[in-house]
Amino acid sequence: MTYHFDFSALLPYWPEFARGIWLTLQLSAISTVLGFVLGTLCAIGRADGSRWVKWLVAIYVEAIRNTPLLVQVFIIYFGIATLGLHVSANLAAVIALVINVGAYTCEIVRAGIESVHKSQIEAAECLGLSRVQTYWHVVLRPAIERVYPAVTSQYVLLMLASSITSQISAEELTAVANRIQSDTFRAFETYIVTGVLYLLLSLVVRICLWLFGLAVFVRRRKLGTAI
Repeated sequence: MTYHFDFSALLPYWPEFARGIWLTLQLSAISTVLGFVLGTLCAIGRADGSRWVKWLVAIYVEAIRNTPLLVQVFIIYFGIATLGLHVSANLAAVIALVINVGAYTCEIVRAGIESVHKSQIEAAECLGLSRVQTYWHVVLRPAIERVYPAVTSQYVLLMLASSITSQISAEELTAVANRIQSDTFRAFETYIVTGVLYLLLSLVVRICLWLFGLAVFVRRRKLGTAI
C-alpha cells in the first residue's frame, strides 16, 4: 500500500497554526514566570521554613510529581466548575501548568540552595548583612545560577507539555492540529507539520532562555554557559 503525501491541503490553515503557536507561547511564558515564582518560594520554605511549612510544601511537591499532568488539568478545569466557579479553558490551563511546573522548580531550586556552603552564610553574617540581603545575594542568586540549565530544560518541557491542555479545549497548537486534521483528513501531514513546529518552538524557547541567562548571569556570560 502506498501513501501520497499532500501538504498543500494544509496551506489554507497556516493562520490557524499561527494562532495555535501564539497561544502555546503565551501559556508557556505565563506559566514559566508564575511557576518560577511559586517554585522558588516553595524551595525557600522547604529549605529554611518552619516544620509545618516544610510539611505542606513536601505534600504539594510529592502530590504533583507523582500524578499525571492530564489528571491535574482535569481536576482544575472540571473541579472548579463543580464548585460553581466557571473559568475559561485557557485560565484553567495556566493554573494547572503553574501548579505543575512549580513543584518541579521547587526541587530544582532547593537543590541549588542546598549547594551553598554554610560558611558563605556565616561570612555574610559576619559582614553585617541582614537576613534578606544574605538570602538574596549569598544564597538565592548563586543557587539559581547553578541550577539555571536544569530550570531552562524544565521550562522547555513545560512548553511541550502544554499540548495536554488541548484535552480541555484550550486552543493551543495541538488543539488546532486536531481540528485541522479532522477537516482535511490529512492526519499524517498535519501531525508531521505540528511536530516540526514544536521542534522549532523548542529551539526558540531555548535560545530566548540562553539570551536571558547571558543578560542576568554575568559570570555565565563571560564563560558562555548561560544554559
